[in-house]
Order: sequence, then structure tokens, then C-alpha cells
Amino acid sequence: LFVFARKSVIQLDLANTKKALIVPAFETLRYRLSFPKSKAELLSMLDMGTLFTFRYHVWTKGHAPTNFAKWRTATTPYRVEWEADFEPYVVVRKDCPEYDRRFVGFGWNKVAHIMELDAQEYEFTVLPNAYMIHMPHAPSFDITKFRSNKQYRICLKTLKEEFQQDMSRHYGFAALKYLTAENN
Repeated sequence: LFVFARKSVIQLDLANTKKALIVPAFETLRYRLSFPKSKAELLSMLDMGTLFTFRYHVWTKGHAPTNFAKWRTATTPYRVEWEADFEPYVVVRKDCPEYDRRFVGFGWNKVAHIMELDAQEYEFTVLPNAYMIHMPHAPSFDITKFRSNKQYRICLKTLKEEFQQDMSRHYGFAALKYLTAENN
């Protein structure tokens, strides 16, 4: 991954362009896994059910725009468009927008960051030979709070609405899609 990502950073001129390089994410439910040494090996594990696209069972739309069906056969980087709740793992320039500090703990940190990148007209480019695998672990304290505490979810909803309003004020008409995406 790191070798391919480093080459992609140079080839795609990340230092001088507004690109967010998407590293497709997968997951396993197994606590022990031999990390695939190639894309072909990863695809075999995916077909056998050893791996899944990231959060396929619980939050499909977070990574769906990556277009995993296209990634399976892609040999060159390809562009994807922002969609509501998109939260891929990305490689970006150091001077990109920072994560919004309102979103700490669990909930909407990556979604808000990707939304901000989109508002600043970053191009989302999927790397065809890069991938990451999320390993199972115990739930974090914050996700446990999110799942069990109604007040936590109400606060997060308020922060999301505040963020979307700020986006609208800062980016004007172009940011209307972020306000309406939540309601569709």
C-alpha cells in the first residue's frame, strides 16, 4: 500500500492539485488474518467471504461511492463524486482543510471532512491497487455512548445541522446540496 500510494502521490501530482486519493477499505470479522499480498489475493478473499467491503453490513453508504465493482477490475485511478454520508479513507495534501473540531469521539468526523473537501472542489480519485483492511476490535467508549445514549445522538444531530449551516454560509449556493442531502 505505502509503495503504491507514494507512487500515486507523485504520478497524480498531489502536491500541486486538489485531489483526495481514496484508499478502498475492507474489513474482516476474523481476529487473525493473513494480510493479502496483492489485489488478486484480496479479491479471492472477498469472493470467499473472508473479507467484506468496509461496513457493508451496517453503513453501506459510507463507502459505496468508492464503487467497489469498478475497483475490482480497475488498473488506473478513477474519479468518483461526493454523495451524502461518504466517508472514505483518503490521502491528501498537508494543507487541506482540517477535521472540524466539533466532531470528536464517534460520529460524522470523516463525513464532515469529506464534505469540506468537496466544497473546496477536491477531486476524489480511487487508487486501483491500494487497499486497507479494518480488523475487528472491541467497541470504543464513544460508539457505545452513541448507541446507548439518546442525548449523545441529539447533540450530534445538532452539531451536524450547525456544520451544514456553516457550510452554507461559507460556500453559498454551491453548498445547498449538503443541506438537502440529509433530507433525501
